Amino acid sequence: MKKLYQLSLVMLLAFTVVLAGCGNNNNNSGNAGGKNAGTATNAPAEATAAPTDAPKTDVKVGMVTDVGGVNDKSFNQSAWEALQALQKDTGIDIKYLQSKSNADYEPNLNQFVKGGYNLTWGIGFDLGDAIKKVATENPNANLAIIDSVVDAPNVESVTFSENEGSFLVGVVAGLTTKTNKVGFIGGMESPVIKRFEVGFKAGVEAVNPKATVKITYAGAYDKPDVGKSLAATLYNDGNDIIFPAAGATGNGVFNEAKSRNKAGGAKVWVIGVDKDQSLEFGDDVTLTSMIKRVDEAVKKVSQQVIDGTFKGGTTTVLGLKDNGVGLPETSKANVSADILAKVDEYTKQIIDGTIKVPSE
Repeated sequence: MKKLYQLSLVMLLAFTVVLAGCGNNNNNSGNAGGKNAGTATNAPAEATAAPTDAPKTDVKVGMVTDVGGVNDKSFNQSAWEALQALQKDTGIDIKYLQSKSNADYEPNLNQFVKGGYNLTWGIGFDLGDAIKKVATENPNANLAIIDSVVDAPNVESVTFSENEGSFLVGVVAGLTTKTNKVGFIGGMESPVIKRFEVGFKAGVEAVNPKATVKITYAGAYDKPDVGKSLAATLYNDGNDIIFPAAGATGNGVFNEAKSRNKAGGAKVWVIGVDKDQSLEFGDDVTLTSMIKRVDEAVKKVSQQVIDGTFKGGTTTVLGLKDNGVGLPETSKANVSADILAKVDEYTKQIIDGTIKVPSE
């Protein structure tokens, strides 16, 4: 009897070990099939397991840059930072693909679409044709684009009234210039960049009819060296403020201005674009910036996919009344209170329709 009791005890212990092992195997398979599947098999468990209170969603959002690249310190970067913020808040999966030339647009977009991403972004006017083609070939995919209107039932388009915000920085430039000569450097000629150009020129002329606005184009969004060279020519000609709307090419304008100010001589300024570029280049050279809320647009449309309310086939235009464009608070560092009061005055007139800013 005693032997039978000992044998039963041994069997009970063995059965307990088996059950424990089964329990551990179930936990591991649960992790393997979750959001972090595909990570290195030898990674420590704490590196792949999400905190219990973290947001959980299976939504995947991809972003294709134009040739300016994700670190253009302009609208591509704004879009990517928006997706990073959304990932932190909601737990979505995000990825970007950088385009080195126009030939990369379509294959990059298709990589996300064929990969089952819930939303694929194209950032920039140049991606319009590629978005249209990919959307037509993949009617069940959701796509969105910044700065272009694509007529397709599965594409949401977002554009901005860049002319309105550019008018306001034109007011600042016209009232700040000491030489009555200011410059504008565009990336490539397109309806989007034209809105920047004509709005800026109209703002300068509205407050300073004596000032001239020299317009030039770099022919590229990814050539800081070209931007630096064009800026040197404009500064040498007496233009003391330059407004570049040229993506990463505009970074060269800041570099040229910083070099000149460091060397002494007449003070020169740059007006930032898309982001508050004083945060990147400093307020010693950034007079103000024409902010375009690409970040808010990207967050808003991406959230629609998360919520199941995506509105394909629609176009959203964001202007001053929508807080889609404007000047940053940091403008107070270099722009006088009197000039900012004038900016507020023009802002109200544009919003209420008293002033109609040209767009082309």
